[in-house]
Amino acid sequence: MEIKSDYLIIGSGIAGLSLALKAALGGTVNIVTKKETMDASTNYAQGGIASVLDPNDSFDLHIADTLESGAGLCNEQIVRMVVTNGPDMIKELISLGVNFSHNKTQADRLDLTQEGGHSRRRIVHTKDLTGQEVERALIHNVEKNKNITIYENHMAIDLITTSKFIRRGLSTNETEETCWGAYVLDIITGEVNTFLSRITVLATGGAGKVYLYTSNPDIATGDGVAIGYRAGAKVANMEFVQFHPTCLHHPMEKNFLVSESVRGEGGRLIDKKGNHFMEHYHPLKDLALRDVVARSIDAELKKSGDECVYLDISHRPRDFIKNRFPNIYNRCLELNIDITKEPIPVVPAAHYMCGGILTDKQGRTNIDNLYAIGEVAYTGLHGANRLASNSLIEALVFAQFSFKDSAKIISGKDDYKLPHIPLWDSGSATDSDESVVVSHNWDELRRLMWNYVGIVRTNKRLIRAMRRIEVIQQEIKDYYWGFIITRDLLELRNLATVAELIIISATMRKESRGLHYNLDYMERDDKNWRHDTVI
Repeated sequence: MEIKSDYLIIGSGIAGLSLALKAALGGTVNIVTKKETMDASTNYAQGGIASVLDPNDSFDLHIADTLESGAGLCNEQIVRMVVTNGPDMIKELISLGVNFSHNKTQADRLDLTQEGGHSRRRIVHTKDLTGQEVERALIHNVEKNKNITIYENHMAIDLITTSKFIRRGLSTNETEETCWGAYVLDIITGEVNTFLSRITVLATGGAGKVYLYTSNPDIATGDGVAIGYRAGAKVANMEFVQFHPTCLHHPMEKNFLVSESVRGEGGRLIDKKGNHFMEHYHPLKDLALRDVVARSIDAELKKSGDECVYLDISHRPRDFIKNRFPNIYNRCLELNIDITKEPIPVVPAAHYMCGGILTDKQGRTNIDNLYAIGEVAYTGLHGANRLASNSLIEALVFAQFSFKDSAKIISGKDDYKLPHIPLWDSGSATDSDESVVVSHNWDELRRLMWNYVGIVRTNKRLIRAMRRIEVIQQEIKDYYWGFIITRDLLELRNLATVAELIIISATMRKESRGLHYNLDYMERDDKNWRHDTVI
């Protein structure tokens, strides 16, 4: 089946939904999402959104904090653009019905908290359920809009580009590489549909599931980076994977994040004997940047042999803890951990991809009519290490700028007809009778990335990882062309592509900087490596 629209947005997080609401003002929008609309990484964001809203704060301070966090690789023009547009984006969310927490003593002012790396309290939040509240409000507005259609349980397979026509001997009037939509799998029926669009937007989020331990939801399989790269989009800085220092360590919970705000509100990291250890690693102690804290915990665990460390906020008043962190409090209590009386067992886990599809300040990729926004994109904001709570504000700002740019294309080509695209052809593919190939490679891939390409790396580990990923890639390729595609197969295919890109990028960078720490090159080398890693 062929489905047409002005915009095809792949992903239903804050970036995709924000852009959809703007695009629907002057065009038709189709949103493709792998599960239900609410199943996005945005929904799991606890901490909040960074924005300058306090009289004691300033744009220059927020910019300086972001540049410091990015370890010399931030694009200062992009940082300034995002920071200075931040307050307007918060106002826009409020106008859409987002209910942020307000100051108890000054009800007309938003409550602002502080997180690691920030020099001021500038994190807007809804207690510890910020992402869930933002996603709720955006979905409510999207569902009311008659120009937007949401296709749940649909997964993009590959983008449709000009070069595909040429390779298949089809005529085209286009001379530049242009994106015209995507082939999309209906996960429920198994049918592959052709989604055609004038503008295609990758807003698929991150790739935390490429690692064995992650704070990300199961949908975070790097789909946007993988399909973009296969279509010829450039990617950058894939070696910079942010590991959140504090993911709950419990056999009944595989990816529950304990927010950065817990440390921002006075939580302290301790070992099993109750010793506070961050003072040995950084002057900012528990409020050091995430890469420092994650490496510090990793070092403590390697030294002690323990399975976890602990985050203790029990010294704060009980009512404060329950009111400020109701989600964390209730989930831990369900697991028989009372955080008002005892510390929380935590470990680092893969959390955020600072690299991604390379874009300009409008979110444009090197392929015409293809945009990338949100975690899937590398814009230059985060550099080598993302400052806490800068991700959601980046998504909002780039949704705005991408809309303004793409709207010119839509309005300038009112009579422009989409090309004829052949329907998906499954050829001689059959139903699989060897699903164990997918499950085995899925498990092995995530383990090798955790062990060889994790928080701390070495040349030897990276070489081993590359050798193994090449074998896995070939097995997946053989399987992909032999059997009918499924969601599991597509996700494994995408994860393997992302894993290979991370390994290649990590191997290329001969230094340690930000989130990339190589024991064979332990020093930062600004002379030779103060630039992006582009593939």
